Amino acid sequence: MYSDHPIVNQLTALLVAHGVTDAVVCPGSRNAPIVHNFDVCPQIRCHGVTDERSAGFYAMGMAQALGHGVAVCVSSGSALLGVLPAVVEASFQHVPMVVISADRPGAWIGQLDGQTLPQPEALRQWVRCAVSLPERNDEEGHWHANRLVNEALTAMQRGGGGPVHINVPLNEPLFGFHTPALPHERKVTCVTALQGTPCLTLLSAQWREARRRMVVIGQLPPGSIGQEALQQLSRQAVIVHEALCDAEGGVAHPDEVVSLIAQDTEAQPDFILYVGGAVVSKPFKRYLRGLTESVQWRVDTDGTMPDTFAHLTGLVEGHPGTVIRLLADATAAENDCHTDVPYLQRWQDAESEVTRRIAHFATPYSQAAVVQYLEQQLSRHDADWQIHYANSSAIRLANRYARHHVWCNRGVNGIEGSLSTAAGFALVHPGRVLCVTGDLSFFYDQNALWPETLGGNLRILLLNNGCGGIFSRLPGLEASPASHTWIAASHHATAKGICTQWGIGYQEAHDMEHARTAVDTLLNDNSRRPLLAEIFTTPEQDNNGLQL
Repeated sequence: MYSDHPIVNQLTALLVAHGVTDAVVCPGSRNAPIVHNFDVCPQIRCHGVTDERSAGFYAMGMAQALGHGVAVCVSSGSALLGVLPAVVEASFQHVPMVVISADRPGAWIGQLDGQTLPQPEALRQWVRCAVSLPERNDEEGHWHANRLVNEALTAMQRGGGGPVHINVPLNEPLFGFHTPALPHERKVTCVTALQGTPCLTLLSAQWREARRRMVVIGQLPPGSIGQEALQQLSRQAVIVHEALCDAEGGVAHPDEVVSLIAQDTEAQPDFILYVGGAVVSKPFKRYLRGLTESVQWRVDTDGTMPDTFAHLTGLVEGHPGTVIRLLADATAAENDCHTDVPYLQRWQDAESEVTRRIAHFATPYSQAAVVQYLEQQLSRHDADWQIHYANSSAIRLANRYARHHVWCNRGVNGIEGSLSTAAGFALVHPGRVLCVTGDLSFFYDQNALWPETLGGNLRILLLNNGCGGIFSRLPGLEASPASHTWIAASHHATAKGICTQWGIGYQEAHDMEHARTAVDTLLNDNSRRPLLAEIFTTPEQDNNGLQL
């Protein structure tokens, strides 16, 4: 029988799945459930060593002899610090080993309770990955723990190997052992994409086995992926992207398309390859997270393992463009890949329908209408424009109307710094730079206009509806009396005085006719100083402008 602590059973199952066959165990009460599991698990051999300092070196020596990772399990408190010399040595020698420390519940750290100290960061400087497992047993806690353990155990094996640390907080009672079997746990496989190596064999094999494939492209710099390779894969897979990359064709409006296709079981992909950075669309991410049976692979240059769609099964450490090209070459013989053609057609038809609605919708005066007009004019413009969109509503409008690459701070999605980033870009870029920003982002970052070195190649389209307009579209928030005043930060600020202060050319518009004139001036005027057009709307107008 295994421990009554689900997280201990989860950890044990994943150690087995990742090929850890040996564990050096030290005495203690807090780690007793973990040691018990190792002892009764037939796939793990236990080796008892009383001194933690010695135990760490025992584990390192075993890993050297076996050629794969070995676990060393210690109790809470100062016991963890005893393995530090071995961890440092293993770090310099690139020896794979996993330090597993039992811990007291977080609420008791620093409360003069026995055997407690801040353990999660104790080895941080010397390990490749340090994780502390969550103290919750619900579905999200289970997924979180699975992701963290997979992250640590794959990090232990990458780049020649090295030590990692898994901290396991455990509540009392500790000593119940009534679970008959270990759970089946998702193991994330990690491979490295190197030119001329067979490392993508598993990825390409699972690609061939699938019938309804999807490639999701997140934020990437221009030119990251070859269009020819992407076009080749599009004959076998649905290609989904947003304005944050320069991919061509495919599904370019996932936010709207998923609303048409979400309930169609014949349109659900069975294989998802995710490359690049952030995806903006929340509805699309929710849709993919609901596909519990799909095979999901992630490509990441630095080998990190964000489980964005919650069901990751494989990780490729490599450049997205390289992996896409290698996969396209490996699956070039289309007769080897049995593709569900009606599945591809469903997504293509949905994209065509959304594109038709956008083109024929008589958008009333709103931020959407102004951005739509801007993007129409940009499509006819010959100048070298680099387009920056701020976060929140602005980037979502870009995804609807922009058919070119846009820059956006989607690393952490904050409203700060969007204007400063565009201004910095303009200082060193010879062509013109346009920043489309909402009012809160602009006023938060108004000091971006301070440097006198800014020139006329910087243009700013300021969408001012007097608040954080996106909050008016969050279901349920309208019930709070604080929603408009405090949460959405309603205001009556205008950029006119700011522009006067810094010598920035200023225009304003309160209707569509003047908005068109302001946009035309931004795109065509030859000013030597930056230009700003402030477009005034209301949240009600903006909500009406989004109804396709």
